[in-house]
Amino acid sequence: MIKTLTLAFSMVLLPAIAFAGPPAPKAAGIESKDYQWGKMEGELKEALAKKGDIKRGKETYEICGACHLPNGAGRPDGTFPQLAGQHTTVLIKQMADIRMGLRDNPTMYPFAKEMTDPQDLADTSAYIESLCVPVDHGKYEGKDVALQNAKGKELYEKQCLECHGKNGEGDKAKFYPVIAGQHYKYLLRQMTEIRDGHRRNANPDMVKVIKPYTNEQLVAISAYQASLSMPGSMCKPKAGAKKK
Repeated sequence: MIKTLTLAFSMVLLPAIAFAGPPAPKAAGIESKDYQWGKMEGELKEALAKKGDIKRGKETYEICGACHLPNGAGRPDGTFPQLAGQHTTVLIKQMADIRMGLRDNPTMYPFAKEMTDPQDLADTSAYIESLCVPVDHGKYEGKDVALQNAKGKELYEKQCLECHGKNGEGDKAKFYPVIAGQHYKYLLRQMTEIRDGHRRNANPDMVKVIKPYTNEQLVAISAYQASLSMPGSMCKPKAGAKKK
């Protein structure tokens, strides 16, 4: 069971575990005409119906903390996303999609496949959602930050705000993720993969919106998204921390 694995053990064996065992399955995704993004069945439906226990979720999250860090902050370089404060529905769906082969993530799959108990999935997601969103996540640091944010804001308010909200709060009921507090490089990579057809579990509606975007537009919109924050959900700045 996943809850018997400790954080220290997972950190030591991470490289070995990541490349051990059979490859992840491949289910028909966005490339198939029969793909249904919002379809709820099997373990996804079962896990969503469970009431998550935050206290138990703190224990089951330990293995996740090896990559996503104990506070759910992920990595500013975008290798691992910021998870803290994310909707339980989004977390459960993405985990289930990885398990069934709808989302390709070779690094995550060895861990996701071990979470076979829907209750564990519900508990872990509940704990992650309860965490405050870090304020010191990775932001755009290239040229003309203000200009990029301005361009990105225009694009965001025109085509993204309706689903992801004014402050990047997403929509729990519709599986739209929280993007406030997410790392710029992770956002840019995911939007590029969605545009180019590599994120096979993507929402078809988002694919239509993002398909015409140029690389420059994706940089701008990612820069703006990474600057968003949700009032009441962000972590308190650390004492003595310099304002950016």
